[in-house]
Amino acid sequence: MMRLILKPGREKSLKRRHPWIFSGGIARIEGKPQLGDTVEICSADGVFMAVAAYSPESQIRARVWDWKAVNIDADFFALRIARAAVRRSDFDVSGVRLVHGESDGLPGVVADRFGDTVVVQLLSAGAERWRGAIADALAALPGVTRVVERSDADVRMLEGLPPQSGLLRGVAAQEPLVVTEHGLQYGIDAEHGHKTGFYLDQRDNRLMLRGMVKDKAVLDCFCYCGGFALNALAGGASAVTAIDSSGSALTAAQANAQRNQLPAAEWIEADVFQTLRKYRDAGRKFDVIVLDPPKFAPTAAHAEKAARAYKDINLIGFKLLNPGGVLMTYSCSGGVSPDLFQKIVAGAALDAGVDARIEGWLHAAADHPVALNFPEGEYLKGLLCRV
Repeated sequence: MMRLILKPGREKSLKRRHPWIFSGGIARIEGKPQLGDTVEICSADGVFMAVAAYSPESQIRARVWDWKAVNIDADFFALRIARAAVRRSDFDVSGVRLVHGESDGLPGVVADRFGDTVVVQLLSAGAERWRGAIADALAALPGVTRVVERSDADVRMLEGLPPQSGLLRGVAAQEPLVVTEHGLQYGIDAEHGHKTGFYLDQRDNRLMLRGMVKDKAVLDCFCYCGGFALNALAGGASAVTAIDSSGSALTAAQANAQRNQLPAAEWIEADVFQTLRKYRDAGRKFDVIVLDPPKFAPTAAHAEKAARAYKDINLIGFKLLNPGGVLMTYSCSGGVSPDLFQKIVAGAALDAGVDARIEGWLHAAADHPVALNFPEGEYLKGLLCRV
């Protein structure tokens, strides 16, 4: 077995079962591991600590598969994926996250199930190395007829991996893919949509919005295929304005509204930042605003630049609210911690000249668990603020 020997003192995080080994913590490499190969992680004095997948290109040089000396083979992935699926057995199988990376003991593996279709992202060297075994394990789950790959996220570049997309197992769907969430139907574009085609992580937050918008004017920013906007319409909002820079996303959103026979909304294809500034200058106001932007900071190195963008958009958001209005604001940037995000939003409220309070901390749905030994798994954080 090839081994990574850590520098003295660098085993502390591993003892706390953090699954990442950074390049700066490695003293030497025994053997010649290639991309995705399984290696043993040992302390400076040679004590075994974990088995991990090796990534020669990434600053995260290895990601732990297990803390015991187990065989990493097809059976390992079949068992891990089957266990992850059992944990989700109480969720609506029409749309559920089956595998959530490190939190399910499978670093770099993300899999969402939409009916009989599983859409998988293989985002690490180890996941890439075992793509066949992972695809087989997902295809073997009861009721699954196809596995589609969407490994086209930018993070693969950090692993030295090219983008990959396409059908991995089964046959292509003959009918449009549609899932039901809290009584609303959504069309899923598994081949060309964002990430796996739909943001399942906001499931609970969309339903929360639905229950608080009766007779209110709602603004949904970065609306994508209309998740928040549709719930606002279903909740009896007096008016809904939804903005996204993608024309194809807005077309999908309008199709979803028609599919659910919902009232009309104002769908705007435009840059959100510019449009919000126009609304501010025109004195336009809303009762509820949703800010769910794309990832501004993929890593901590981008946090400072991202903080400026988050502050800018939240500042304008606060200014667009009527007295008593509500701001639902989110960050999905892993490089921005919940504490930092709260400080950014607090600074935005101060600069906007409004008094605001937090009425709720918002998170991803429960099928996106956060392992206690891996707090980085809490990528989605949100605040419900009232002025």
